[in-house]
Amino acid sequence: MNLPKELRYSDEHEWVKQEGNKVRIGITDFAQSELGDIVFVELPEVGAELEANSPFGSVESVKTVSELYAPVSGKVVEVNGDLEDSPENVNEAPYESGWMIVVEITDTADLDKLMDADKYEAMVSAE
Repeated sequence: MNLPKELRYSDEHEWVKQEGNKVRIGITDFAQSELGDIVFVELPEVGAELEANSPFGSVESVKTVSELYAPVSGKVVEVNGDLEDSPENVNEAPYESGWMIVVEITDTADLDKLMDADKYEAMVSAE
């Protein structure tokens, strides 16, 4: 399982990369492997306001449809439009070309509630 140490992780299997007052968000390598082949990704529009722990989109795989949950509160400032035509990027490179949205964070305390790679790995190993 690929878990970059510099990222933070949510209970709902999203990863967060801090970039100043913005964060880049996607789903973890573990999540994409559990879902199987991803065939469709539904993401919010730029400008959408997200609330931590609330749904912001969904991922459809050949097996199931899973909701995506915002790990932080904030405003969507960028959406990975490439996923519309290439949803398989989430399977092939979840931390690179498979990223989903960039959010301008409203409360950096949200980041403190997320896990580091070691805690996340312990959580998924227990599942």
